[in-house]
Order: sequence, then C-alpha cells, then structure tokens
Amino acid sequence: MPPARKRPRSYDPARTRAAVLAQFGHVRTAVRALTPEQLAAPTRLGDWTVRQLVAHIGTALLAVDRLLDEPEPARQDARLLDWPSAVAADAGAIADTAHRLAAGPPDLDAYLADAERRFTARLDTHPGGRLLPTSAGALPLADYVVTRAVELVVHTDDLNAAVPGLDIPYDRQAQATCVRLLADALAAKAPGGSTEVRVPPFAVVQCVEGPRHTRGTPPNVVETDPLTWIRLAGGRLSWPDAVASAAVGASGERADLGPYLPLLG
Repeated sequence: MPPARKRPRSYDPARTRAAVLAQFGHVRTAVRALTPEQLAAPTRLGDWTVRQLVAHIGTALLAVDRLLDEPEPARQDARLLDWPSAVAADAGAIADTAHRLAAGPPDLDAYLADAERRFTARLDTHPGGRLLPTSAGALPLADYVVTRAVELVVHTDDLNAAVPGLDIPYDRQAQATCVRLLADALAAKAPGGSTEVRVPPFAVVQCVEGPRHTRGTPPNVVETDPLTWIRLAGGRLSWPDAVASAAVGASGERADLGPYLPLLG
C-alpha cells in the first residue's frame, strides 16, 4: 500500500501578516541609515546595486497591490509550493522592474512607507481567500502573503551580505515561514522518503526517491542551519561549497541535494 499523502502545511494568516510587517520594518530601519556610497555599492545579485535591491524589496509588498487590481481568476489552479519555481521564470522582468524603480524614488524611506501602507490597507479590505493571478498561477491572497515572507527574508540576507556591519535582524516567524516553505518545496521537487532534511529548529522533511525510512536513525540525513538552507535554496550558496565548508552535514548515499538546488532559480 502506498504511503498516505501528507497534508500540505498550513500558515496562520494573522501570524504571517505580522511576520511580513515585522521583517519589512527591520529593513526600513536599516535603509534609513544607509549612506549614498552604501546605496551605490554592488550586491551579489548580478549588476544590482544596494539601491536597486531596496527598490525590489519594496515590490515584495507592492505586488499585492498590483495583483489585487487585476481581475480575479475564476478558480485556483496553483499551489503555494508552485511559487518557488515560478520565480526563476520571472527573473528578467524582476530585474527590469528593480532598475526602473531604483531610478525613480529619491527618498527610499518614503517609497517603502508607501509600500507598507498600501499592503496593510489591501489586507484590511480583502479576504484571504481572494484569488490573485500570480506568476505561479491563481493563488489565494493568504498564500501569496506567505511568499512575501520568503522574499523579505531572502533579500534581507542579500542586504546584509552587501553592506558589512548592517546586520538587519530576522523576525523569527518570518524566518521560520521562509525555511518551511522552501523545505516543503524541496520535498515536492524531489518526492520520496529516503532522505531526511533537517533545518532546526524550523523544519524536517522527507524527500528523494529510494527505500523509505520508517524507524530508528535515517540512513540518509542532511542537516544545516536556517540561513545556510535559505542561501542554498535561493541559489546564493552552492551545494559543494556548503558541504566543503561544513555548513551542511550530509551522510548517506542519497544525501546529495545538489541536483535539486536551487529552488528559487
């Protein structure tokens, strides 16, 4: 008999909203202190400057405003776990938008404040079940807000990497949401039960085809910390480099996750 299908993870909309706003607030506080020289500095995202990265972070919230202005799809035709792979397909358009926005608002704090205001107002006036025409397909608003936590945590790490000493903190719930969605996306991309992936204290998933583990110590185990996992899933760190530096512990013949990473393109 095949194993029972695992129920998709659920996210509390109120907690997710609070986490997104908390992480966005951390970013806004840090951006206020950036100098013109720091804003012009390069990032690890191709030719993006810090200013362009900040402009893109604003779109993480403004995307909700934009999508709610589109006609509502007739039915849901996508899952939350479809979203990570859709990011790669949008990479070109995302970069163009970041460059355009960075050339516009001279006052980044005012731009971010407006993004936060619009986001909050829209969530106050639309139900979580309202469908949005996202790049992954039609998703409920509540699910799309989960993806905003992922965007903010991933790009907070990008900002911290670009500006030494910036040290923007991570809201615990936002980071947990990011880790869990990306771990579940891995399990969806590489279904199976032969390998256990642990990202304490936030997530444990089974993945990769092969003999299914049922009891005792799993024969194939991957374990890492939340930021390393986020960097692997987001394509900021390669699997060989993570293993070589001991940022990841991997044991067993099916513990190589390299073929399945990154998850965000």
